[in-house]
Amino acid sequence: MEQDPKLSEELKKIEYEPLLPIEKKLITWSIITGVVLIIVLYFVSRFITE
Repeated sequence: MEQDPKLSEELKKIEYEPLLPIEKKLITWSIITGVVLIIVLYFVSRFITE
């Protein structure tokens, strides 16, 4: 009976693929958008509670 391969073994078999430039831009823009929204929401919540 054949055993199911373990996740760690399968991950070791996968070749390394560097991120594409567009993927790097998407990650950067997502992080920037998240930080900006957190700052905006913080100041909006302070304005509303005053």
